[in-house]
Amino acid sequence: MKRLGVNIDHVATLRQARKTRYPNPVAAAALVEKAGGDQITVHLREDRRHIQDGDVRELRRTVRTRLNLEMAPIGEIVKIACEVKPDTATLVPERRQELTTEGGLDLCRANSHIATFIHQLKKAGIEVSLFIEPDAKQIEGAVRLGADQVEFHTGRYCLLTDNTDKKEIQKELMRIKESAQFAKEKGLAVAAGHGLNYDNIEDLARQVPEIEEYNIGHSVVSRALFVGLEKAVQEMKEILQGVAK
Repeated sequence: MKRLGVNIDHVATLRQARKTRYPNPVAAAALVEKAGGDQITVHLREDRRHIQDGDVRELRRTVRTRLNLEMAPIGEIVKIACEVKPDTATLVPERRQELTTEGGLDLCRANSHIATFIHQLKKAGIEVSLFIEPDAKQIEGAVRLGADQVEFHTGRYCLLTDNTDKKEIQKELMRIKESAQFAKEKGLAVAAGHGLNYDNIEDLARQVPEIEEYNIGHSVVSRALFVGLEKAVQEMKEILQGVAK
C-alpha cells in the first residue's frame, strides 16, 4: 500500500498573506484525513513564512493519522520537534532566499551536527527521514547517520515531465528506481516528494513500487481551489490506489 502524505503548508501561506486566522491549516488537516490522507506533512521553516509554531503544536494534538514535520537541521527547530514529538521528522536543506526546497541534503560531507540532531530526535522517539537526491552515495550517508527513511527529491523528474523527451524521463525514472532498490537493501524506508502532481505521479508510482510514501502539497492545494480539498485528496489517493492494484 502506498501512503499519501499531504503537505498543507500553502494553506498557511494563504493565511499569512493577510495575517488572518483563516484559512486554518489545522482544519485543512482534518479534511485531508477525512478524505483518506495517510499523513499530514508541514514544514516549520526558520523564517516562519507559512506554518507557525502554534500550528505544529495544535496539529500534534489533533492529527489522528501521522504527523510528518519537515525542518532544517537547526538546533532551534530540532528542540521544538523533540518537545512536540511528530511521528516523523524529515530533515531538509533550507535557504531563506528560496521559494521552495531546491534539492536534497548533501550527506557526502562531514555532518556531525546532523548526526547529533538525528540522535536527539530518535532519543525523543521520533522516526527520522532525510530528504536527499536519489543517489547511492547520499543513501550510504543516510545509513551512516542512522536515518530510518530517505525521501527522494523528485524535482528533476518533475521538470523533465514538462517536455516531450521520453528517453530522458525514462532515464531519470530508472535512476530513482535503482536508488530506491539500493535504499531498501540498506534497510531504509523510501519516500518521495517535490513537484509531484496529478499528471506525473502515476508513472513514478507504477515504475518504482519500492517507494512506500509520497508527500505532495502544492498540486493538491492548487487542485482544491477548484474541486475542494477533500475531492483533491481523494483524486490523488485514487491514482495511487489504482497503481497498487
